[in-house]
Amino acid sequence: MTPAPALPVAISCGEPAGIGPEIAAKAWAALRGDVPLFWIGEPAHLPADLPFLLIDTPAQAAEALPRGLPVLHHAFAAPNTAGVANPANARGVIDVIARGVDLVRTGQAAALCTAPIHKKALQDGAGFAYPGHTEYLQALAGADRAVMMLASEQLRVVPTTIHTALSDVPRALTPALLRDTIRITDDGLRRQFGIAQPRIAVAGLNPHAGEGGAMGREEVDWIAALVTEMIAEGYDLRGPLPADTMFHASARMAYDCAVCMYHDQALIPIKTLDFDRGVNVTLGLPFIRTSPDHGTAFDIAGTGVANPSSMIEAIRMAHRMAQGTYRT
Repeated sequence: MTPAPALPVAISCGEPAGIGPEIAAKAWAALRGDVPLFWIGEPAHLPADLPFLLIDTPAQAAEALPRGLPVLHHAFAAPNTAGVANPANARGVIDVIARGVDLVRTGQAAALCTAPIHKKALQDGAGFAYPGHTEYLQALAGADRAVMMLASEQLRVVPTTIHTALSDVPRALTPALLRDTIRITDDGLRRQFGIAQPRIAVAGLNPHAGEGGAMGREEVDWIAALVTEMIAEGYDLRGPLPADTMFHASARMAYDCAVCMYHDQALIPIKTLDFDRGVNVTLGLPFIRTSPDHGTAFDIAGTGVANPSSMIEAIRMAHRMAQGTYRT
C-alpha cells in the first residue's frame, strides 16, 4: 500500500518589505525535491523572476512544487517597496500568521514556519498588542506559556527570561518560572525531537555559578535546590553549571539542551557556533512552529544577497519534526 504523501509545511510571508519573500523563494529552490511546502501571502510581493503557482488548498502543494513555489493567495492592502515597511500591510501580516496556525491545527499543514516580522510596523499599522511572534502564537493557541528554543545541529538553547533588561533578570527569574521552563523544554524534546530521556543542562545565573555564594547567591539560595528537586521527580538535569565552561565541544556532548537564565547567555553561544543555520523553535504550543533566527534585514531587502540558510534549516527542521524523524 502506498503511504499517504506528507503534509506540507506552511510558510507565513512575514514582513513583505523585508527579506522574507526572497529567502522563501531561495528555500523553495533548495528544498523542492525534498520537503513539501507552500507559501501564504501576496504573490506580487515575491521576487519578479520566481516561478510560482497559485493553489486553492494545501493539498495541491505537492503537485505544484516541482514547477514553482506553491502560493496560497492572501490579499494585502498595499503594494510593497523592499526595505520600507508599509503599515497598511500590517493587518495582512498578522492575518497570514493566524491563517497558517489554523491550517496546521485543522490538519491541512504539518507545521508552520514563520518569516520575520517587523514589530513596529505591526504596532503602527494594526495596533499589534504582542511583543513578538511567540506571544501572538501563544495567544492564538490558547497555550499557558510558550518557550523559545534556538536549535542547530551543534547546540540547542532555551533562555528562561527573554527580552528582559539584564538589571531586571534577577527579579524576573523565579523558581516557578525556571521550573516551568525546564518542564516545557523536557516535554518539547520528547514530543517534537523524539528524545526519550532528555538530558538538560541548567546554567547558573552568576559568574562561576555563584562560586558557593561568593559571586551571587541565587544558585545557593534556590537554583541548586530546584535542580535537585526536579531530578528526584525524574528529570535528567545537571547544574547549575558555570556558563563560561558549558558550551565547549566536549561539554556539549553531555546534554541535549541547555536551559539558560537570560537572553544573551543562551544566544551568544549558538550564534557563535552556527550563526547562519540556527532555527527558532517555539515549545509549549499544540503544533510545530519554527522560524529563521534573524530579522527582516531591511538594509539588504530586494538586493538578492540575503542568505537563506536559516530559513532552509527552519523549514527542513519543521518537516523532520512533523515526520518524527528528527535526530541529532
